[in-house]
Amino acid sequence: MAELLAPAGNIEALDAAIGEGADAVYMGLKSFNARLRSSNFAWNQFEAAVNSVHKKGKKIYVTVNTVAEEWEMERMYRFLAYLNSVGPDGIIVQDFGVVRMVQEFFPKLELHASTQMNCASAAAVNQLSREGFSRVVVARELSLQEIQKIKEKSNAELEVFVHGALCVSESGLCLFSSFLGGKSANRGMCTQACRRFYSADCNGVEKKGYYFSPHDLQLIDRIPDLVRAGVESFKIEGRMKSAEYVGSVTAAYRYVLDHFEEDRKGAVETGKRMLSTDFARAKTRYFFDSSKAENVLNPDQAGGTGIYLGKIDKIKPGEMKVAADYQEGQTEVTSVTVKTHFATLKGGSYDPDQGDSIRLHKKDDTGRTSHKIRQVRQDETGRWIDIPSGFAAGDSVYLLQTKAMSKRYQRVLPSDLSTFRKQPGAGVLPIMDLTPAPKEGFDYFPDGVYVQVSTVTDMYALLGERQVRVILELNSETKRDLLEFKKTLPFSKRQVYISLDPYCPQAIEEDLTETINALIDEGFRYWVVNNPAHIGMLRGKKATMIAGPYLYTFNRWAASWLENQNIETFITPIENSRKNLEATFEAALRKKVMITLFAYPALFRMRFQLPESYDFTYFRDKEGTEFKTLSTEDGSFVMPEKPFSIIDNMQKMIKLGFSHFLLDFSRTQVDKSEFRYIMKALFKGDVLPETFRFNWKDGFYSPEKIEERRLAQERAAENQSGGFRGKGKNPNKKGNYQGKSGHSKKSFTKKR
Repeated sequence: MAELLAPAGNIEALDAAIGEGADAVYMGLKSFNARLRSSNFAWNQFEAAVNSVHKKGKKIYVTVNTVAEEWEMERMYRFLAYLNSVGPDGIIVQDFGVVRMVQEFFPKLELHASTQMNCASAAAVNQLSREGFSRVVVARELSLQEIQKIKEKSNAELEVFVHGALCVSESGLCLFSSFLGGKSANRGMCTQACRRFYSADCNGVEKKGYYFSPHDLQLIDRIPDLVRAGVESFKIEGRMKSAEYVGSVTAAYRYVLDHFEEDRKGAVETGKRMLSTDFARAKTRYFFDSSKAENVLNPDQAGGTGIYLGKIDKIKPGEMKVAADYQEGQTEVTSVTVKTHFATLKGGSYDPDQGDSIRLHKKDDTGRTSHKIRQVRQDETGRWIDIPSGFAAGDSVYLLQTKAMSKRYQRVLPSDLSTFRKQPGAGVLPIMDLTPAPKEGFDYFPDGVYVQVSTVTDMYALLGERQVRVILELNSETKRDLLEFKKTLPFSKRQVYISLDPYCPQAIEEDLTETINALIDEGFRYWVVNNPAHIGMLRGKKATMIAGPYLYTFNRWAASWLENQNIETFITPIENSRKNLEATFEAALRKKVMITLFAYPALFRMRFQLPESYDFTYFRDKEGTEFKTLSTEDGSFVMPEKPFSIIDNMQKMIKLGFSHFLLDFSRTQVDKSEFRYIMKALFKGDVLPETFRFNWKDGFYSPEKIEERRLAQERAAENQSGGFRGKGKNPNKKGNYQGKSGHSKKSFTKKR
């Protein structure tokens, strides 16, 4: 029987999910999950939840679906040991380092592949199945036919998202939030930058819109088809949504699953009516119906959700008494006094009431928070509602759910949590026995500069320079040039690597396999792999694999997992930092690593061509940062207008033992004179003007490190003032990743 899987972002949502008939729930704890901004569960709450859910004959899965840096792996080991002792029914993971650690030390933990693993084909599912995964959460941008084919050709359980917010980017391939301030989607800190308001130059006229904000997914009418396709689990997105939302959506899908066999049309219509109180964004079936962007994007729709209630007019601090958490068996209602803020609204047509769920949006589009109104006050100055801190006059407020839609559910957790005492212990991560790479390196992996391009034509612009290898992106154009037109290459095949696209949907699996086989027959031996599917496709063939940046080797354990797949060399992710690189790879292993020094990275990628109405190449945000779009037969890309560059760091990295460096000109046209300019600057150690450095210096945004820095500054201030706190620097101030040099602006590539 198919499983209905609901989100549990907090205790109330857990109650709603179980109360409305979910067969299983998924939740995160306070770290290592992709929804760090949700409430999540404390240790004793989680242990109690596992115990209680199991008593009800239901299942519970834990999200461990972020990538981890090397400094975090000790804590990850203790975290996994804790999960192993509590006994959830599965853990949802993205990082191959976590996979390797589970394989080595915790084989009883059941592995589920997160959608962040970018599994969109049977080849990917089968590769992970061979590595011990029992379930795969497939990519959301798939058609019904693709899901059916994956199920036919694989043995692992399939988990499919059927309702909730969509990512416009192809699964797990978004760098946008990280680019804008180190808050990486791969680290659970996504700021949903794609949903922001942008300005675009359209034939000399400035237009504005939410150009990349997608509709919400709703597949309730396709549930019968997915059941018949053999899908084992139907997943509702929403760990940051209210309990009312979780309850209403779970109830609707529960009804359809229970009644569609006796009356498909009637069950679906009833389910849709039950979803009518979902005040979220407009709905789409995404690739189930069409690959046209017009069915997914709505530039006129605000990134906000719900019914518009108005803008905050006035704010004042205050206190209020609220009921303490209800405990099962409690006979008296107790209350506590909490500090809060109250606000008046203007501009809307509905006055929210106590118990209503709202969402607040900052006017500069830098933050959004869901909130349940706990108190309403009326005085001569207006009608006041309590709001969370951090919002100001002019911020917008939307209605998500009314109190009338909410239900009081039986509590899942017991009233007394004192018996639940398990926490991560003080275990020490065992030292791995690794075999260092030979000092001379590998024959196919010589020291020096590598250059990546997207066309055969661009390869000719590289002649006469000092690169040791060329990486050619495999796309529709290069496939035709290599196999159909048999174009002559300016380099020998021994000098050429073929880079495979990180998105590998089922629709192209068969064709891609044939293409790979044909190119191997043509003498191409070296391959950059960026998806688990690629590993399976190249297994056992006359091919040498290099791990591409989208396999996310942020720690030594991830590298070790790839080594077990006969992959010995790595192109480090562009999000990586110098400090983490040094920590991950000890000196003897650094000749196995390639560092990207220059690129126009794809900040996010879309599995469709942009609408014809998007008659612009460049757009910008409210800070004036420019981005460019590229729409091709292989999909659409958004890239920064200014390139990423750390070419001035090459000599420093050579001194540290790194010896392989990449200049990535993918999706850009290489101009010979500009390429020479960059190569000259590279070997001179010059800083390129008008470039940015991503996370190279400061690494990922880290709440833990921010808090440590804040406490250290407070202690320093106290010491300086003799015990009184002074004002230190703001630890939350964003760093400038734009790398402005004061030089005149220079374009390094021609725009296509």
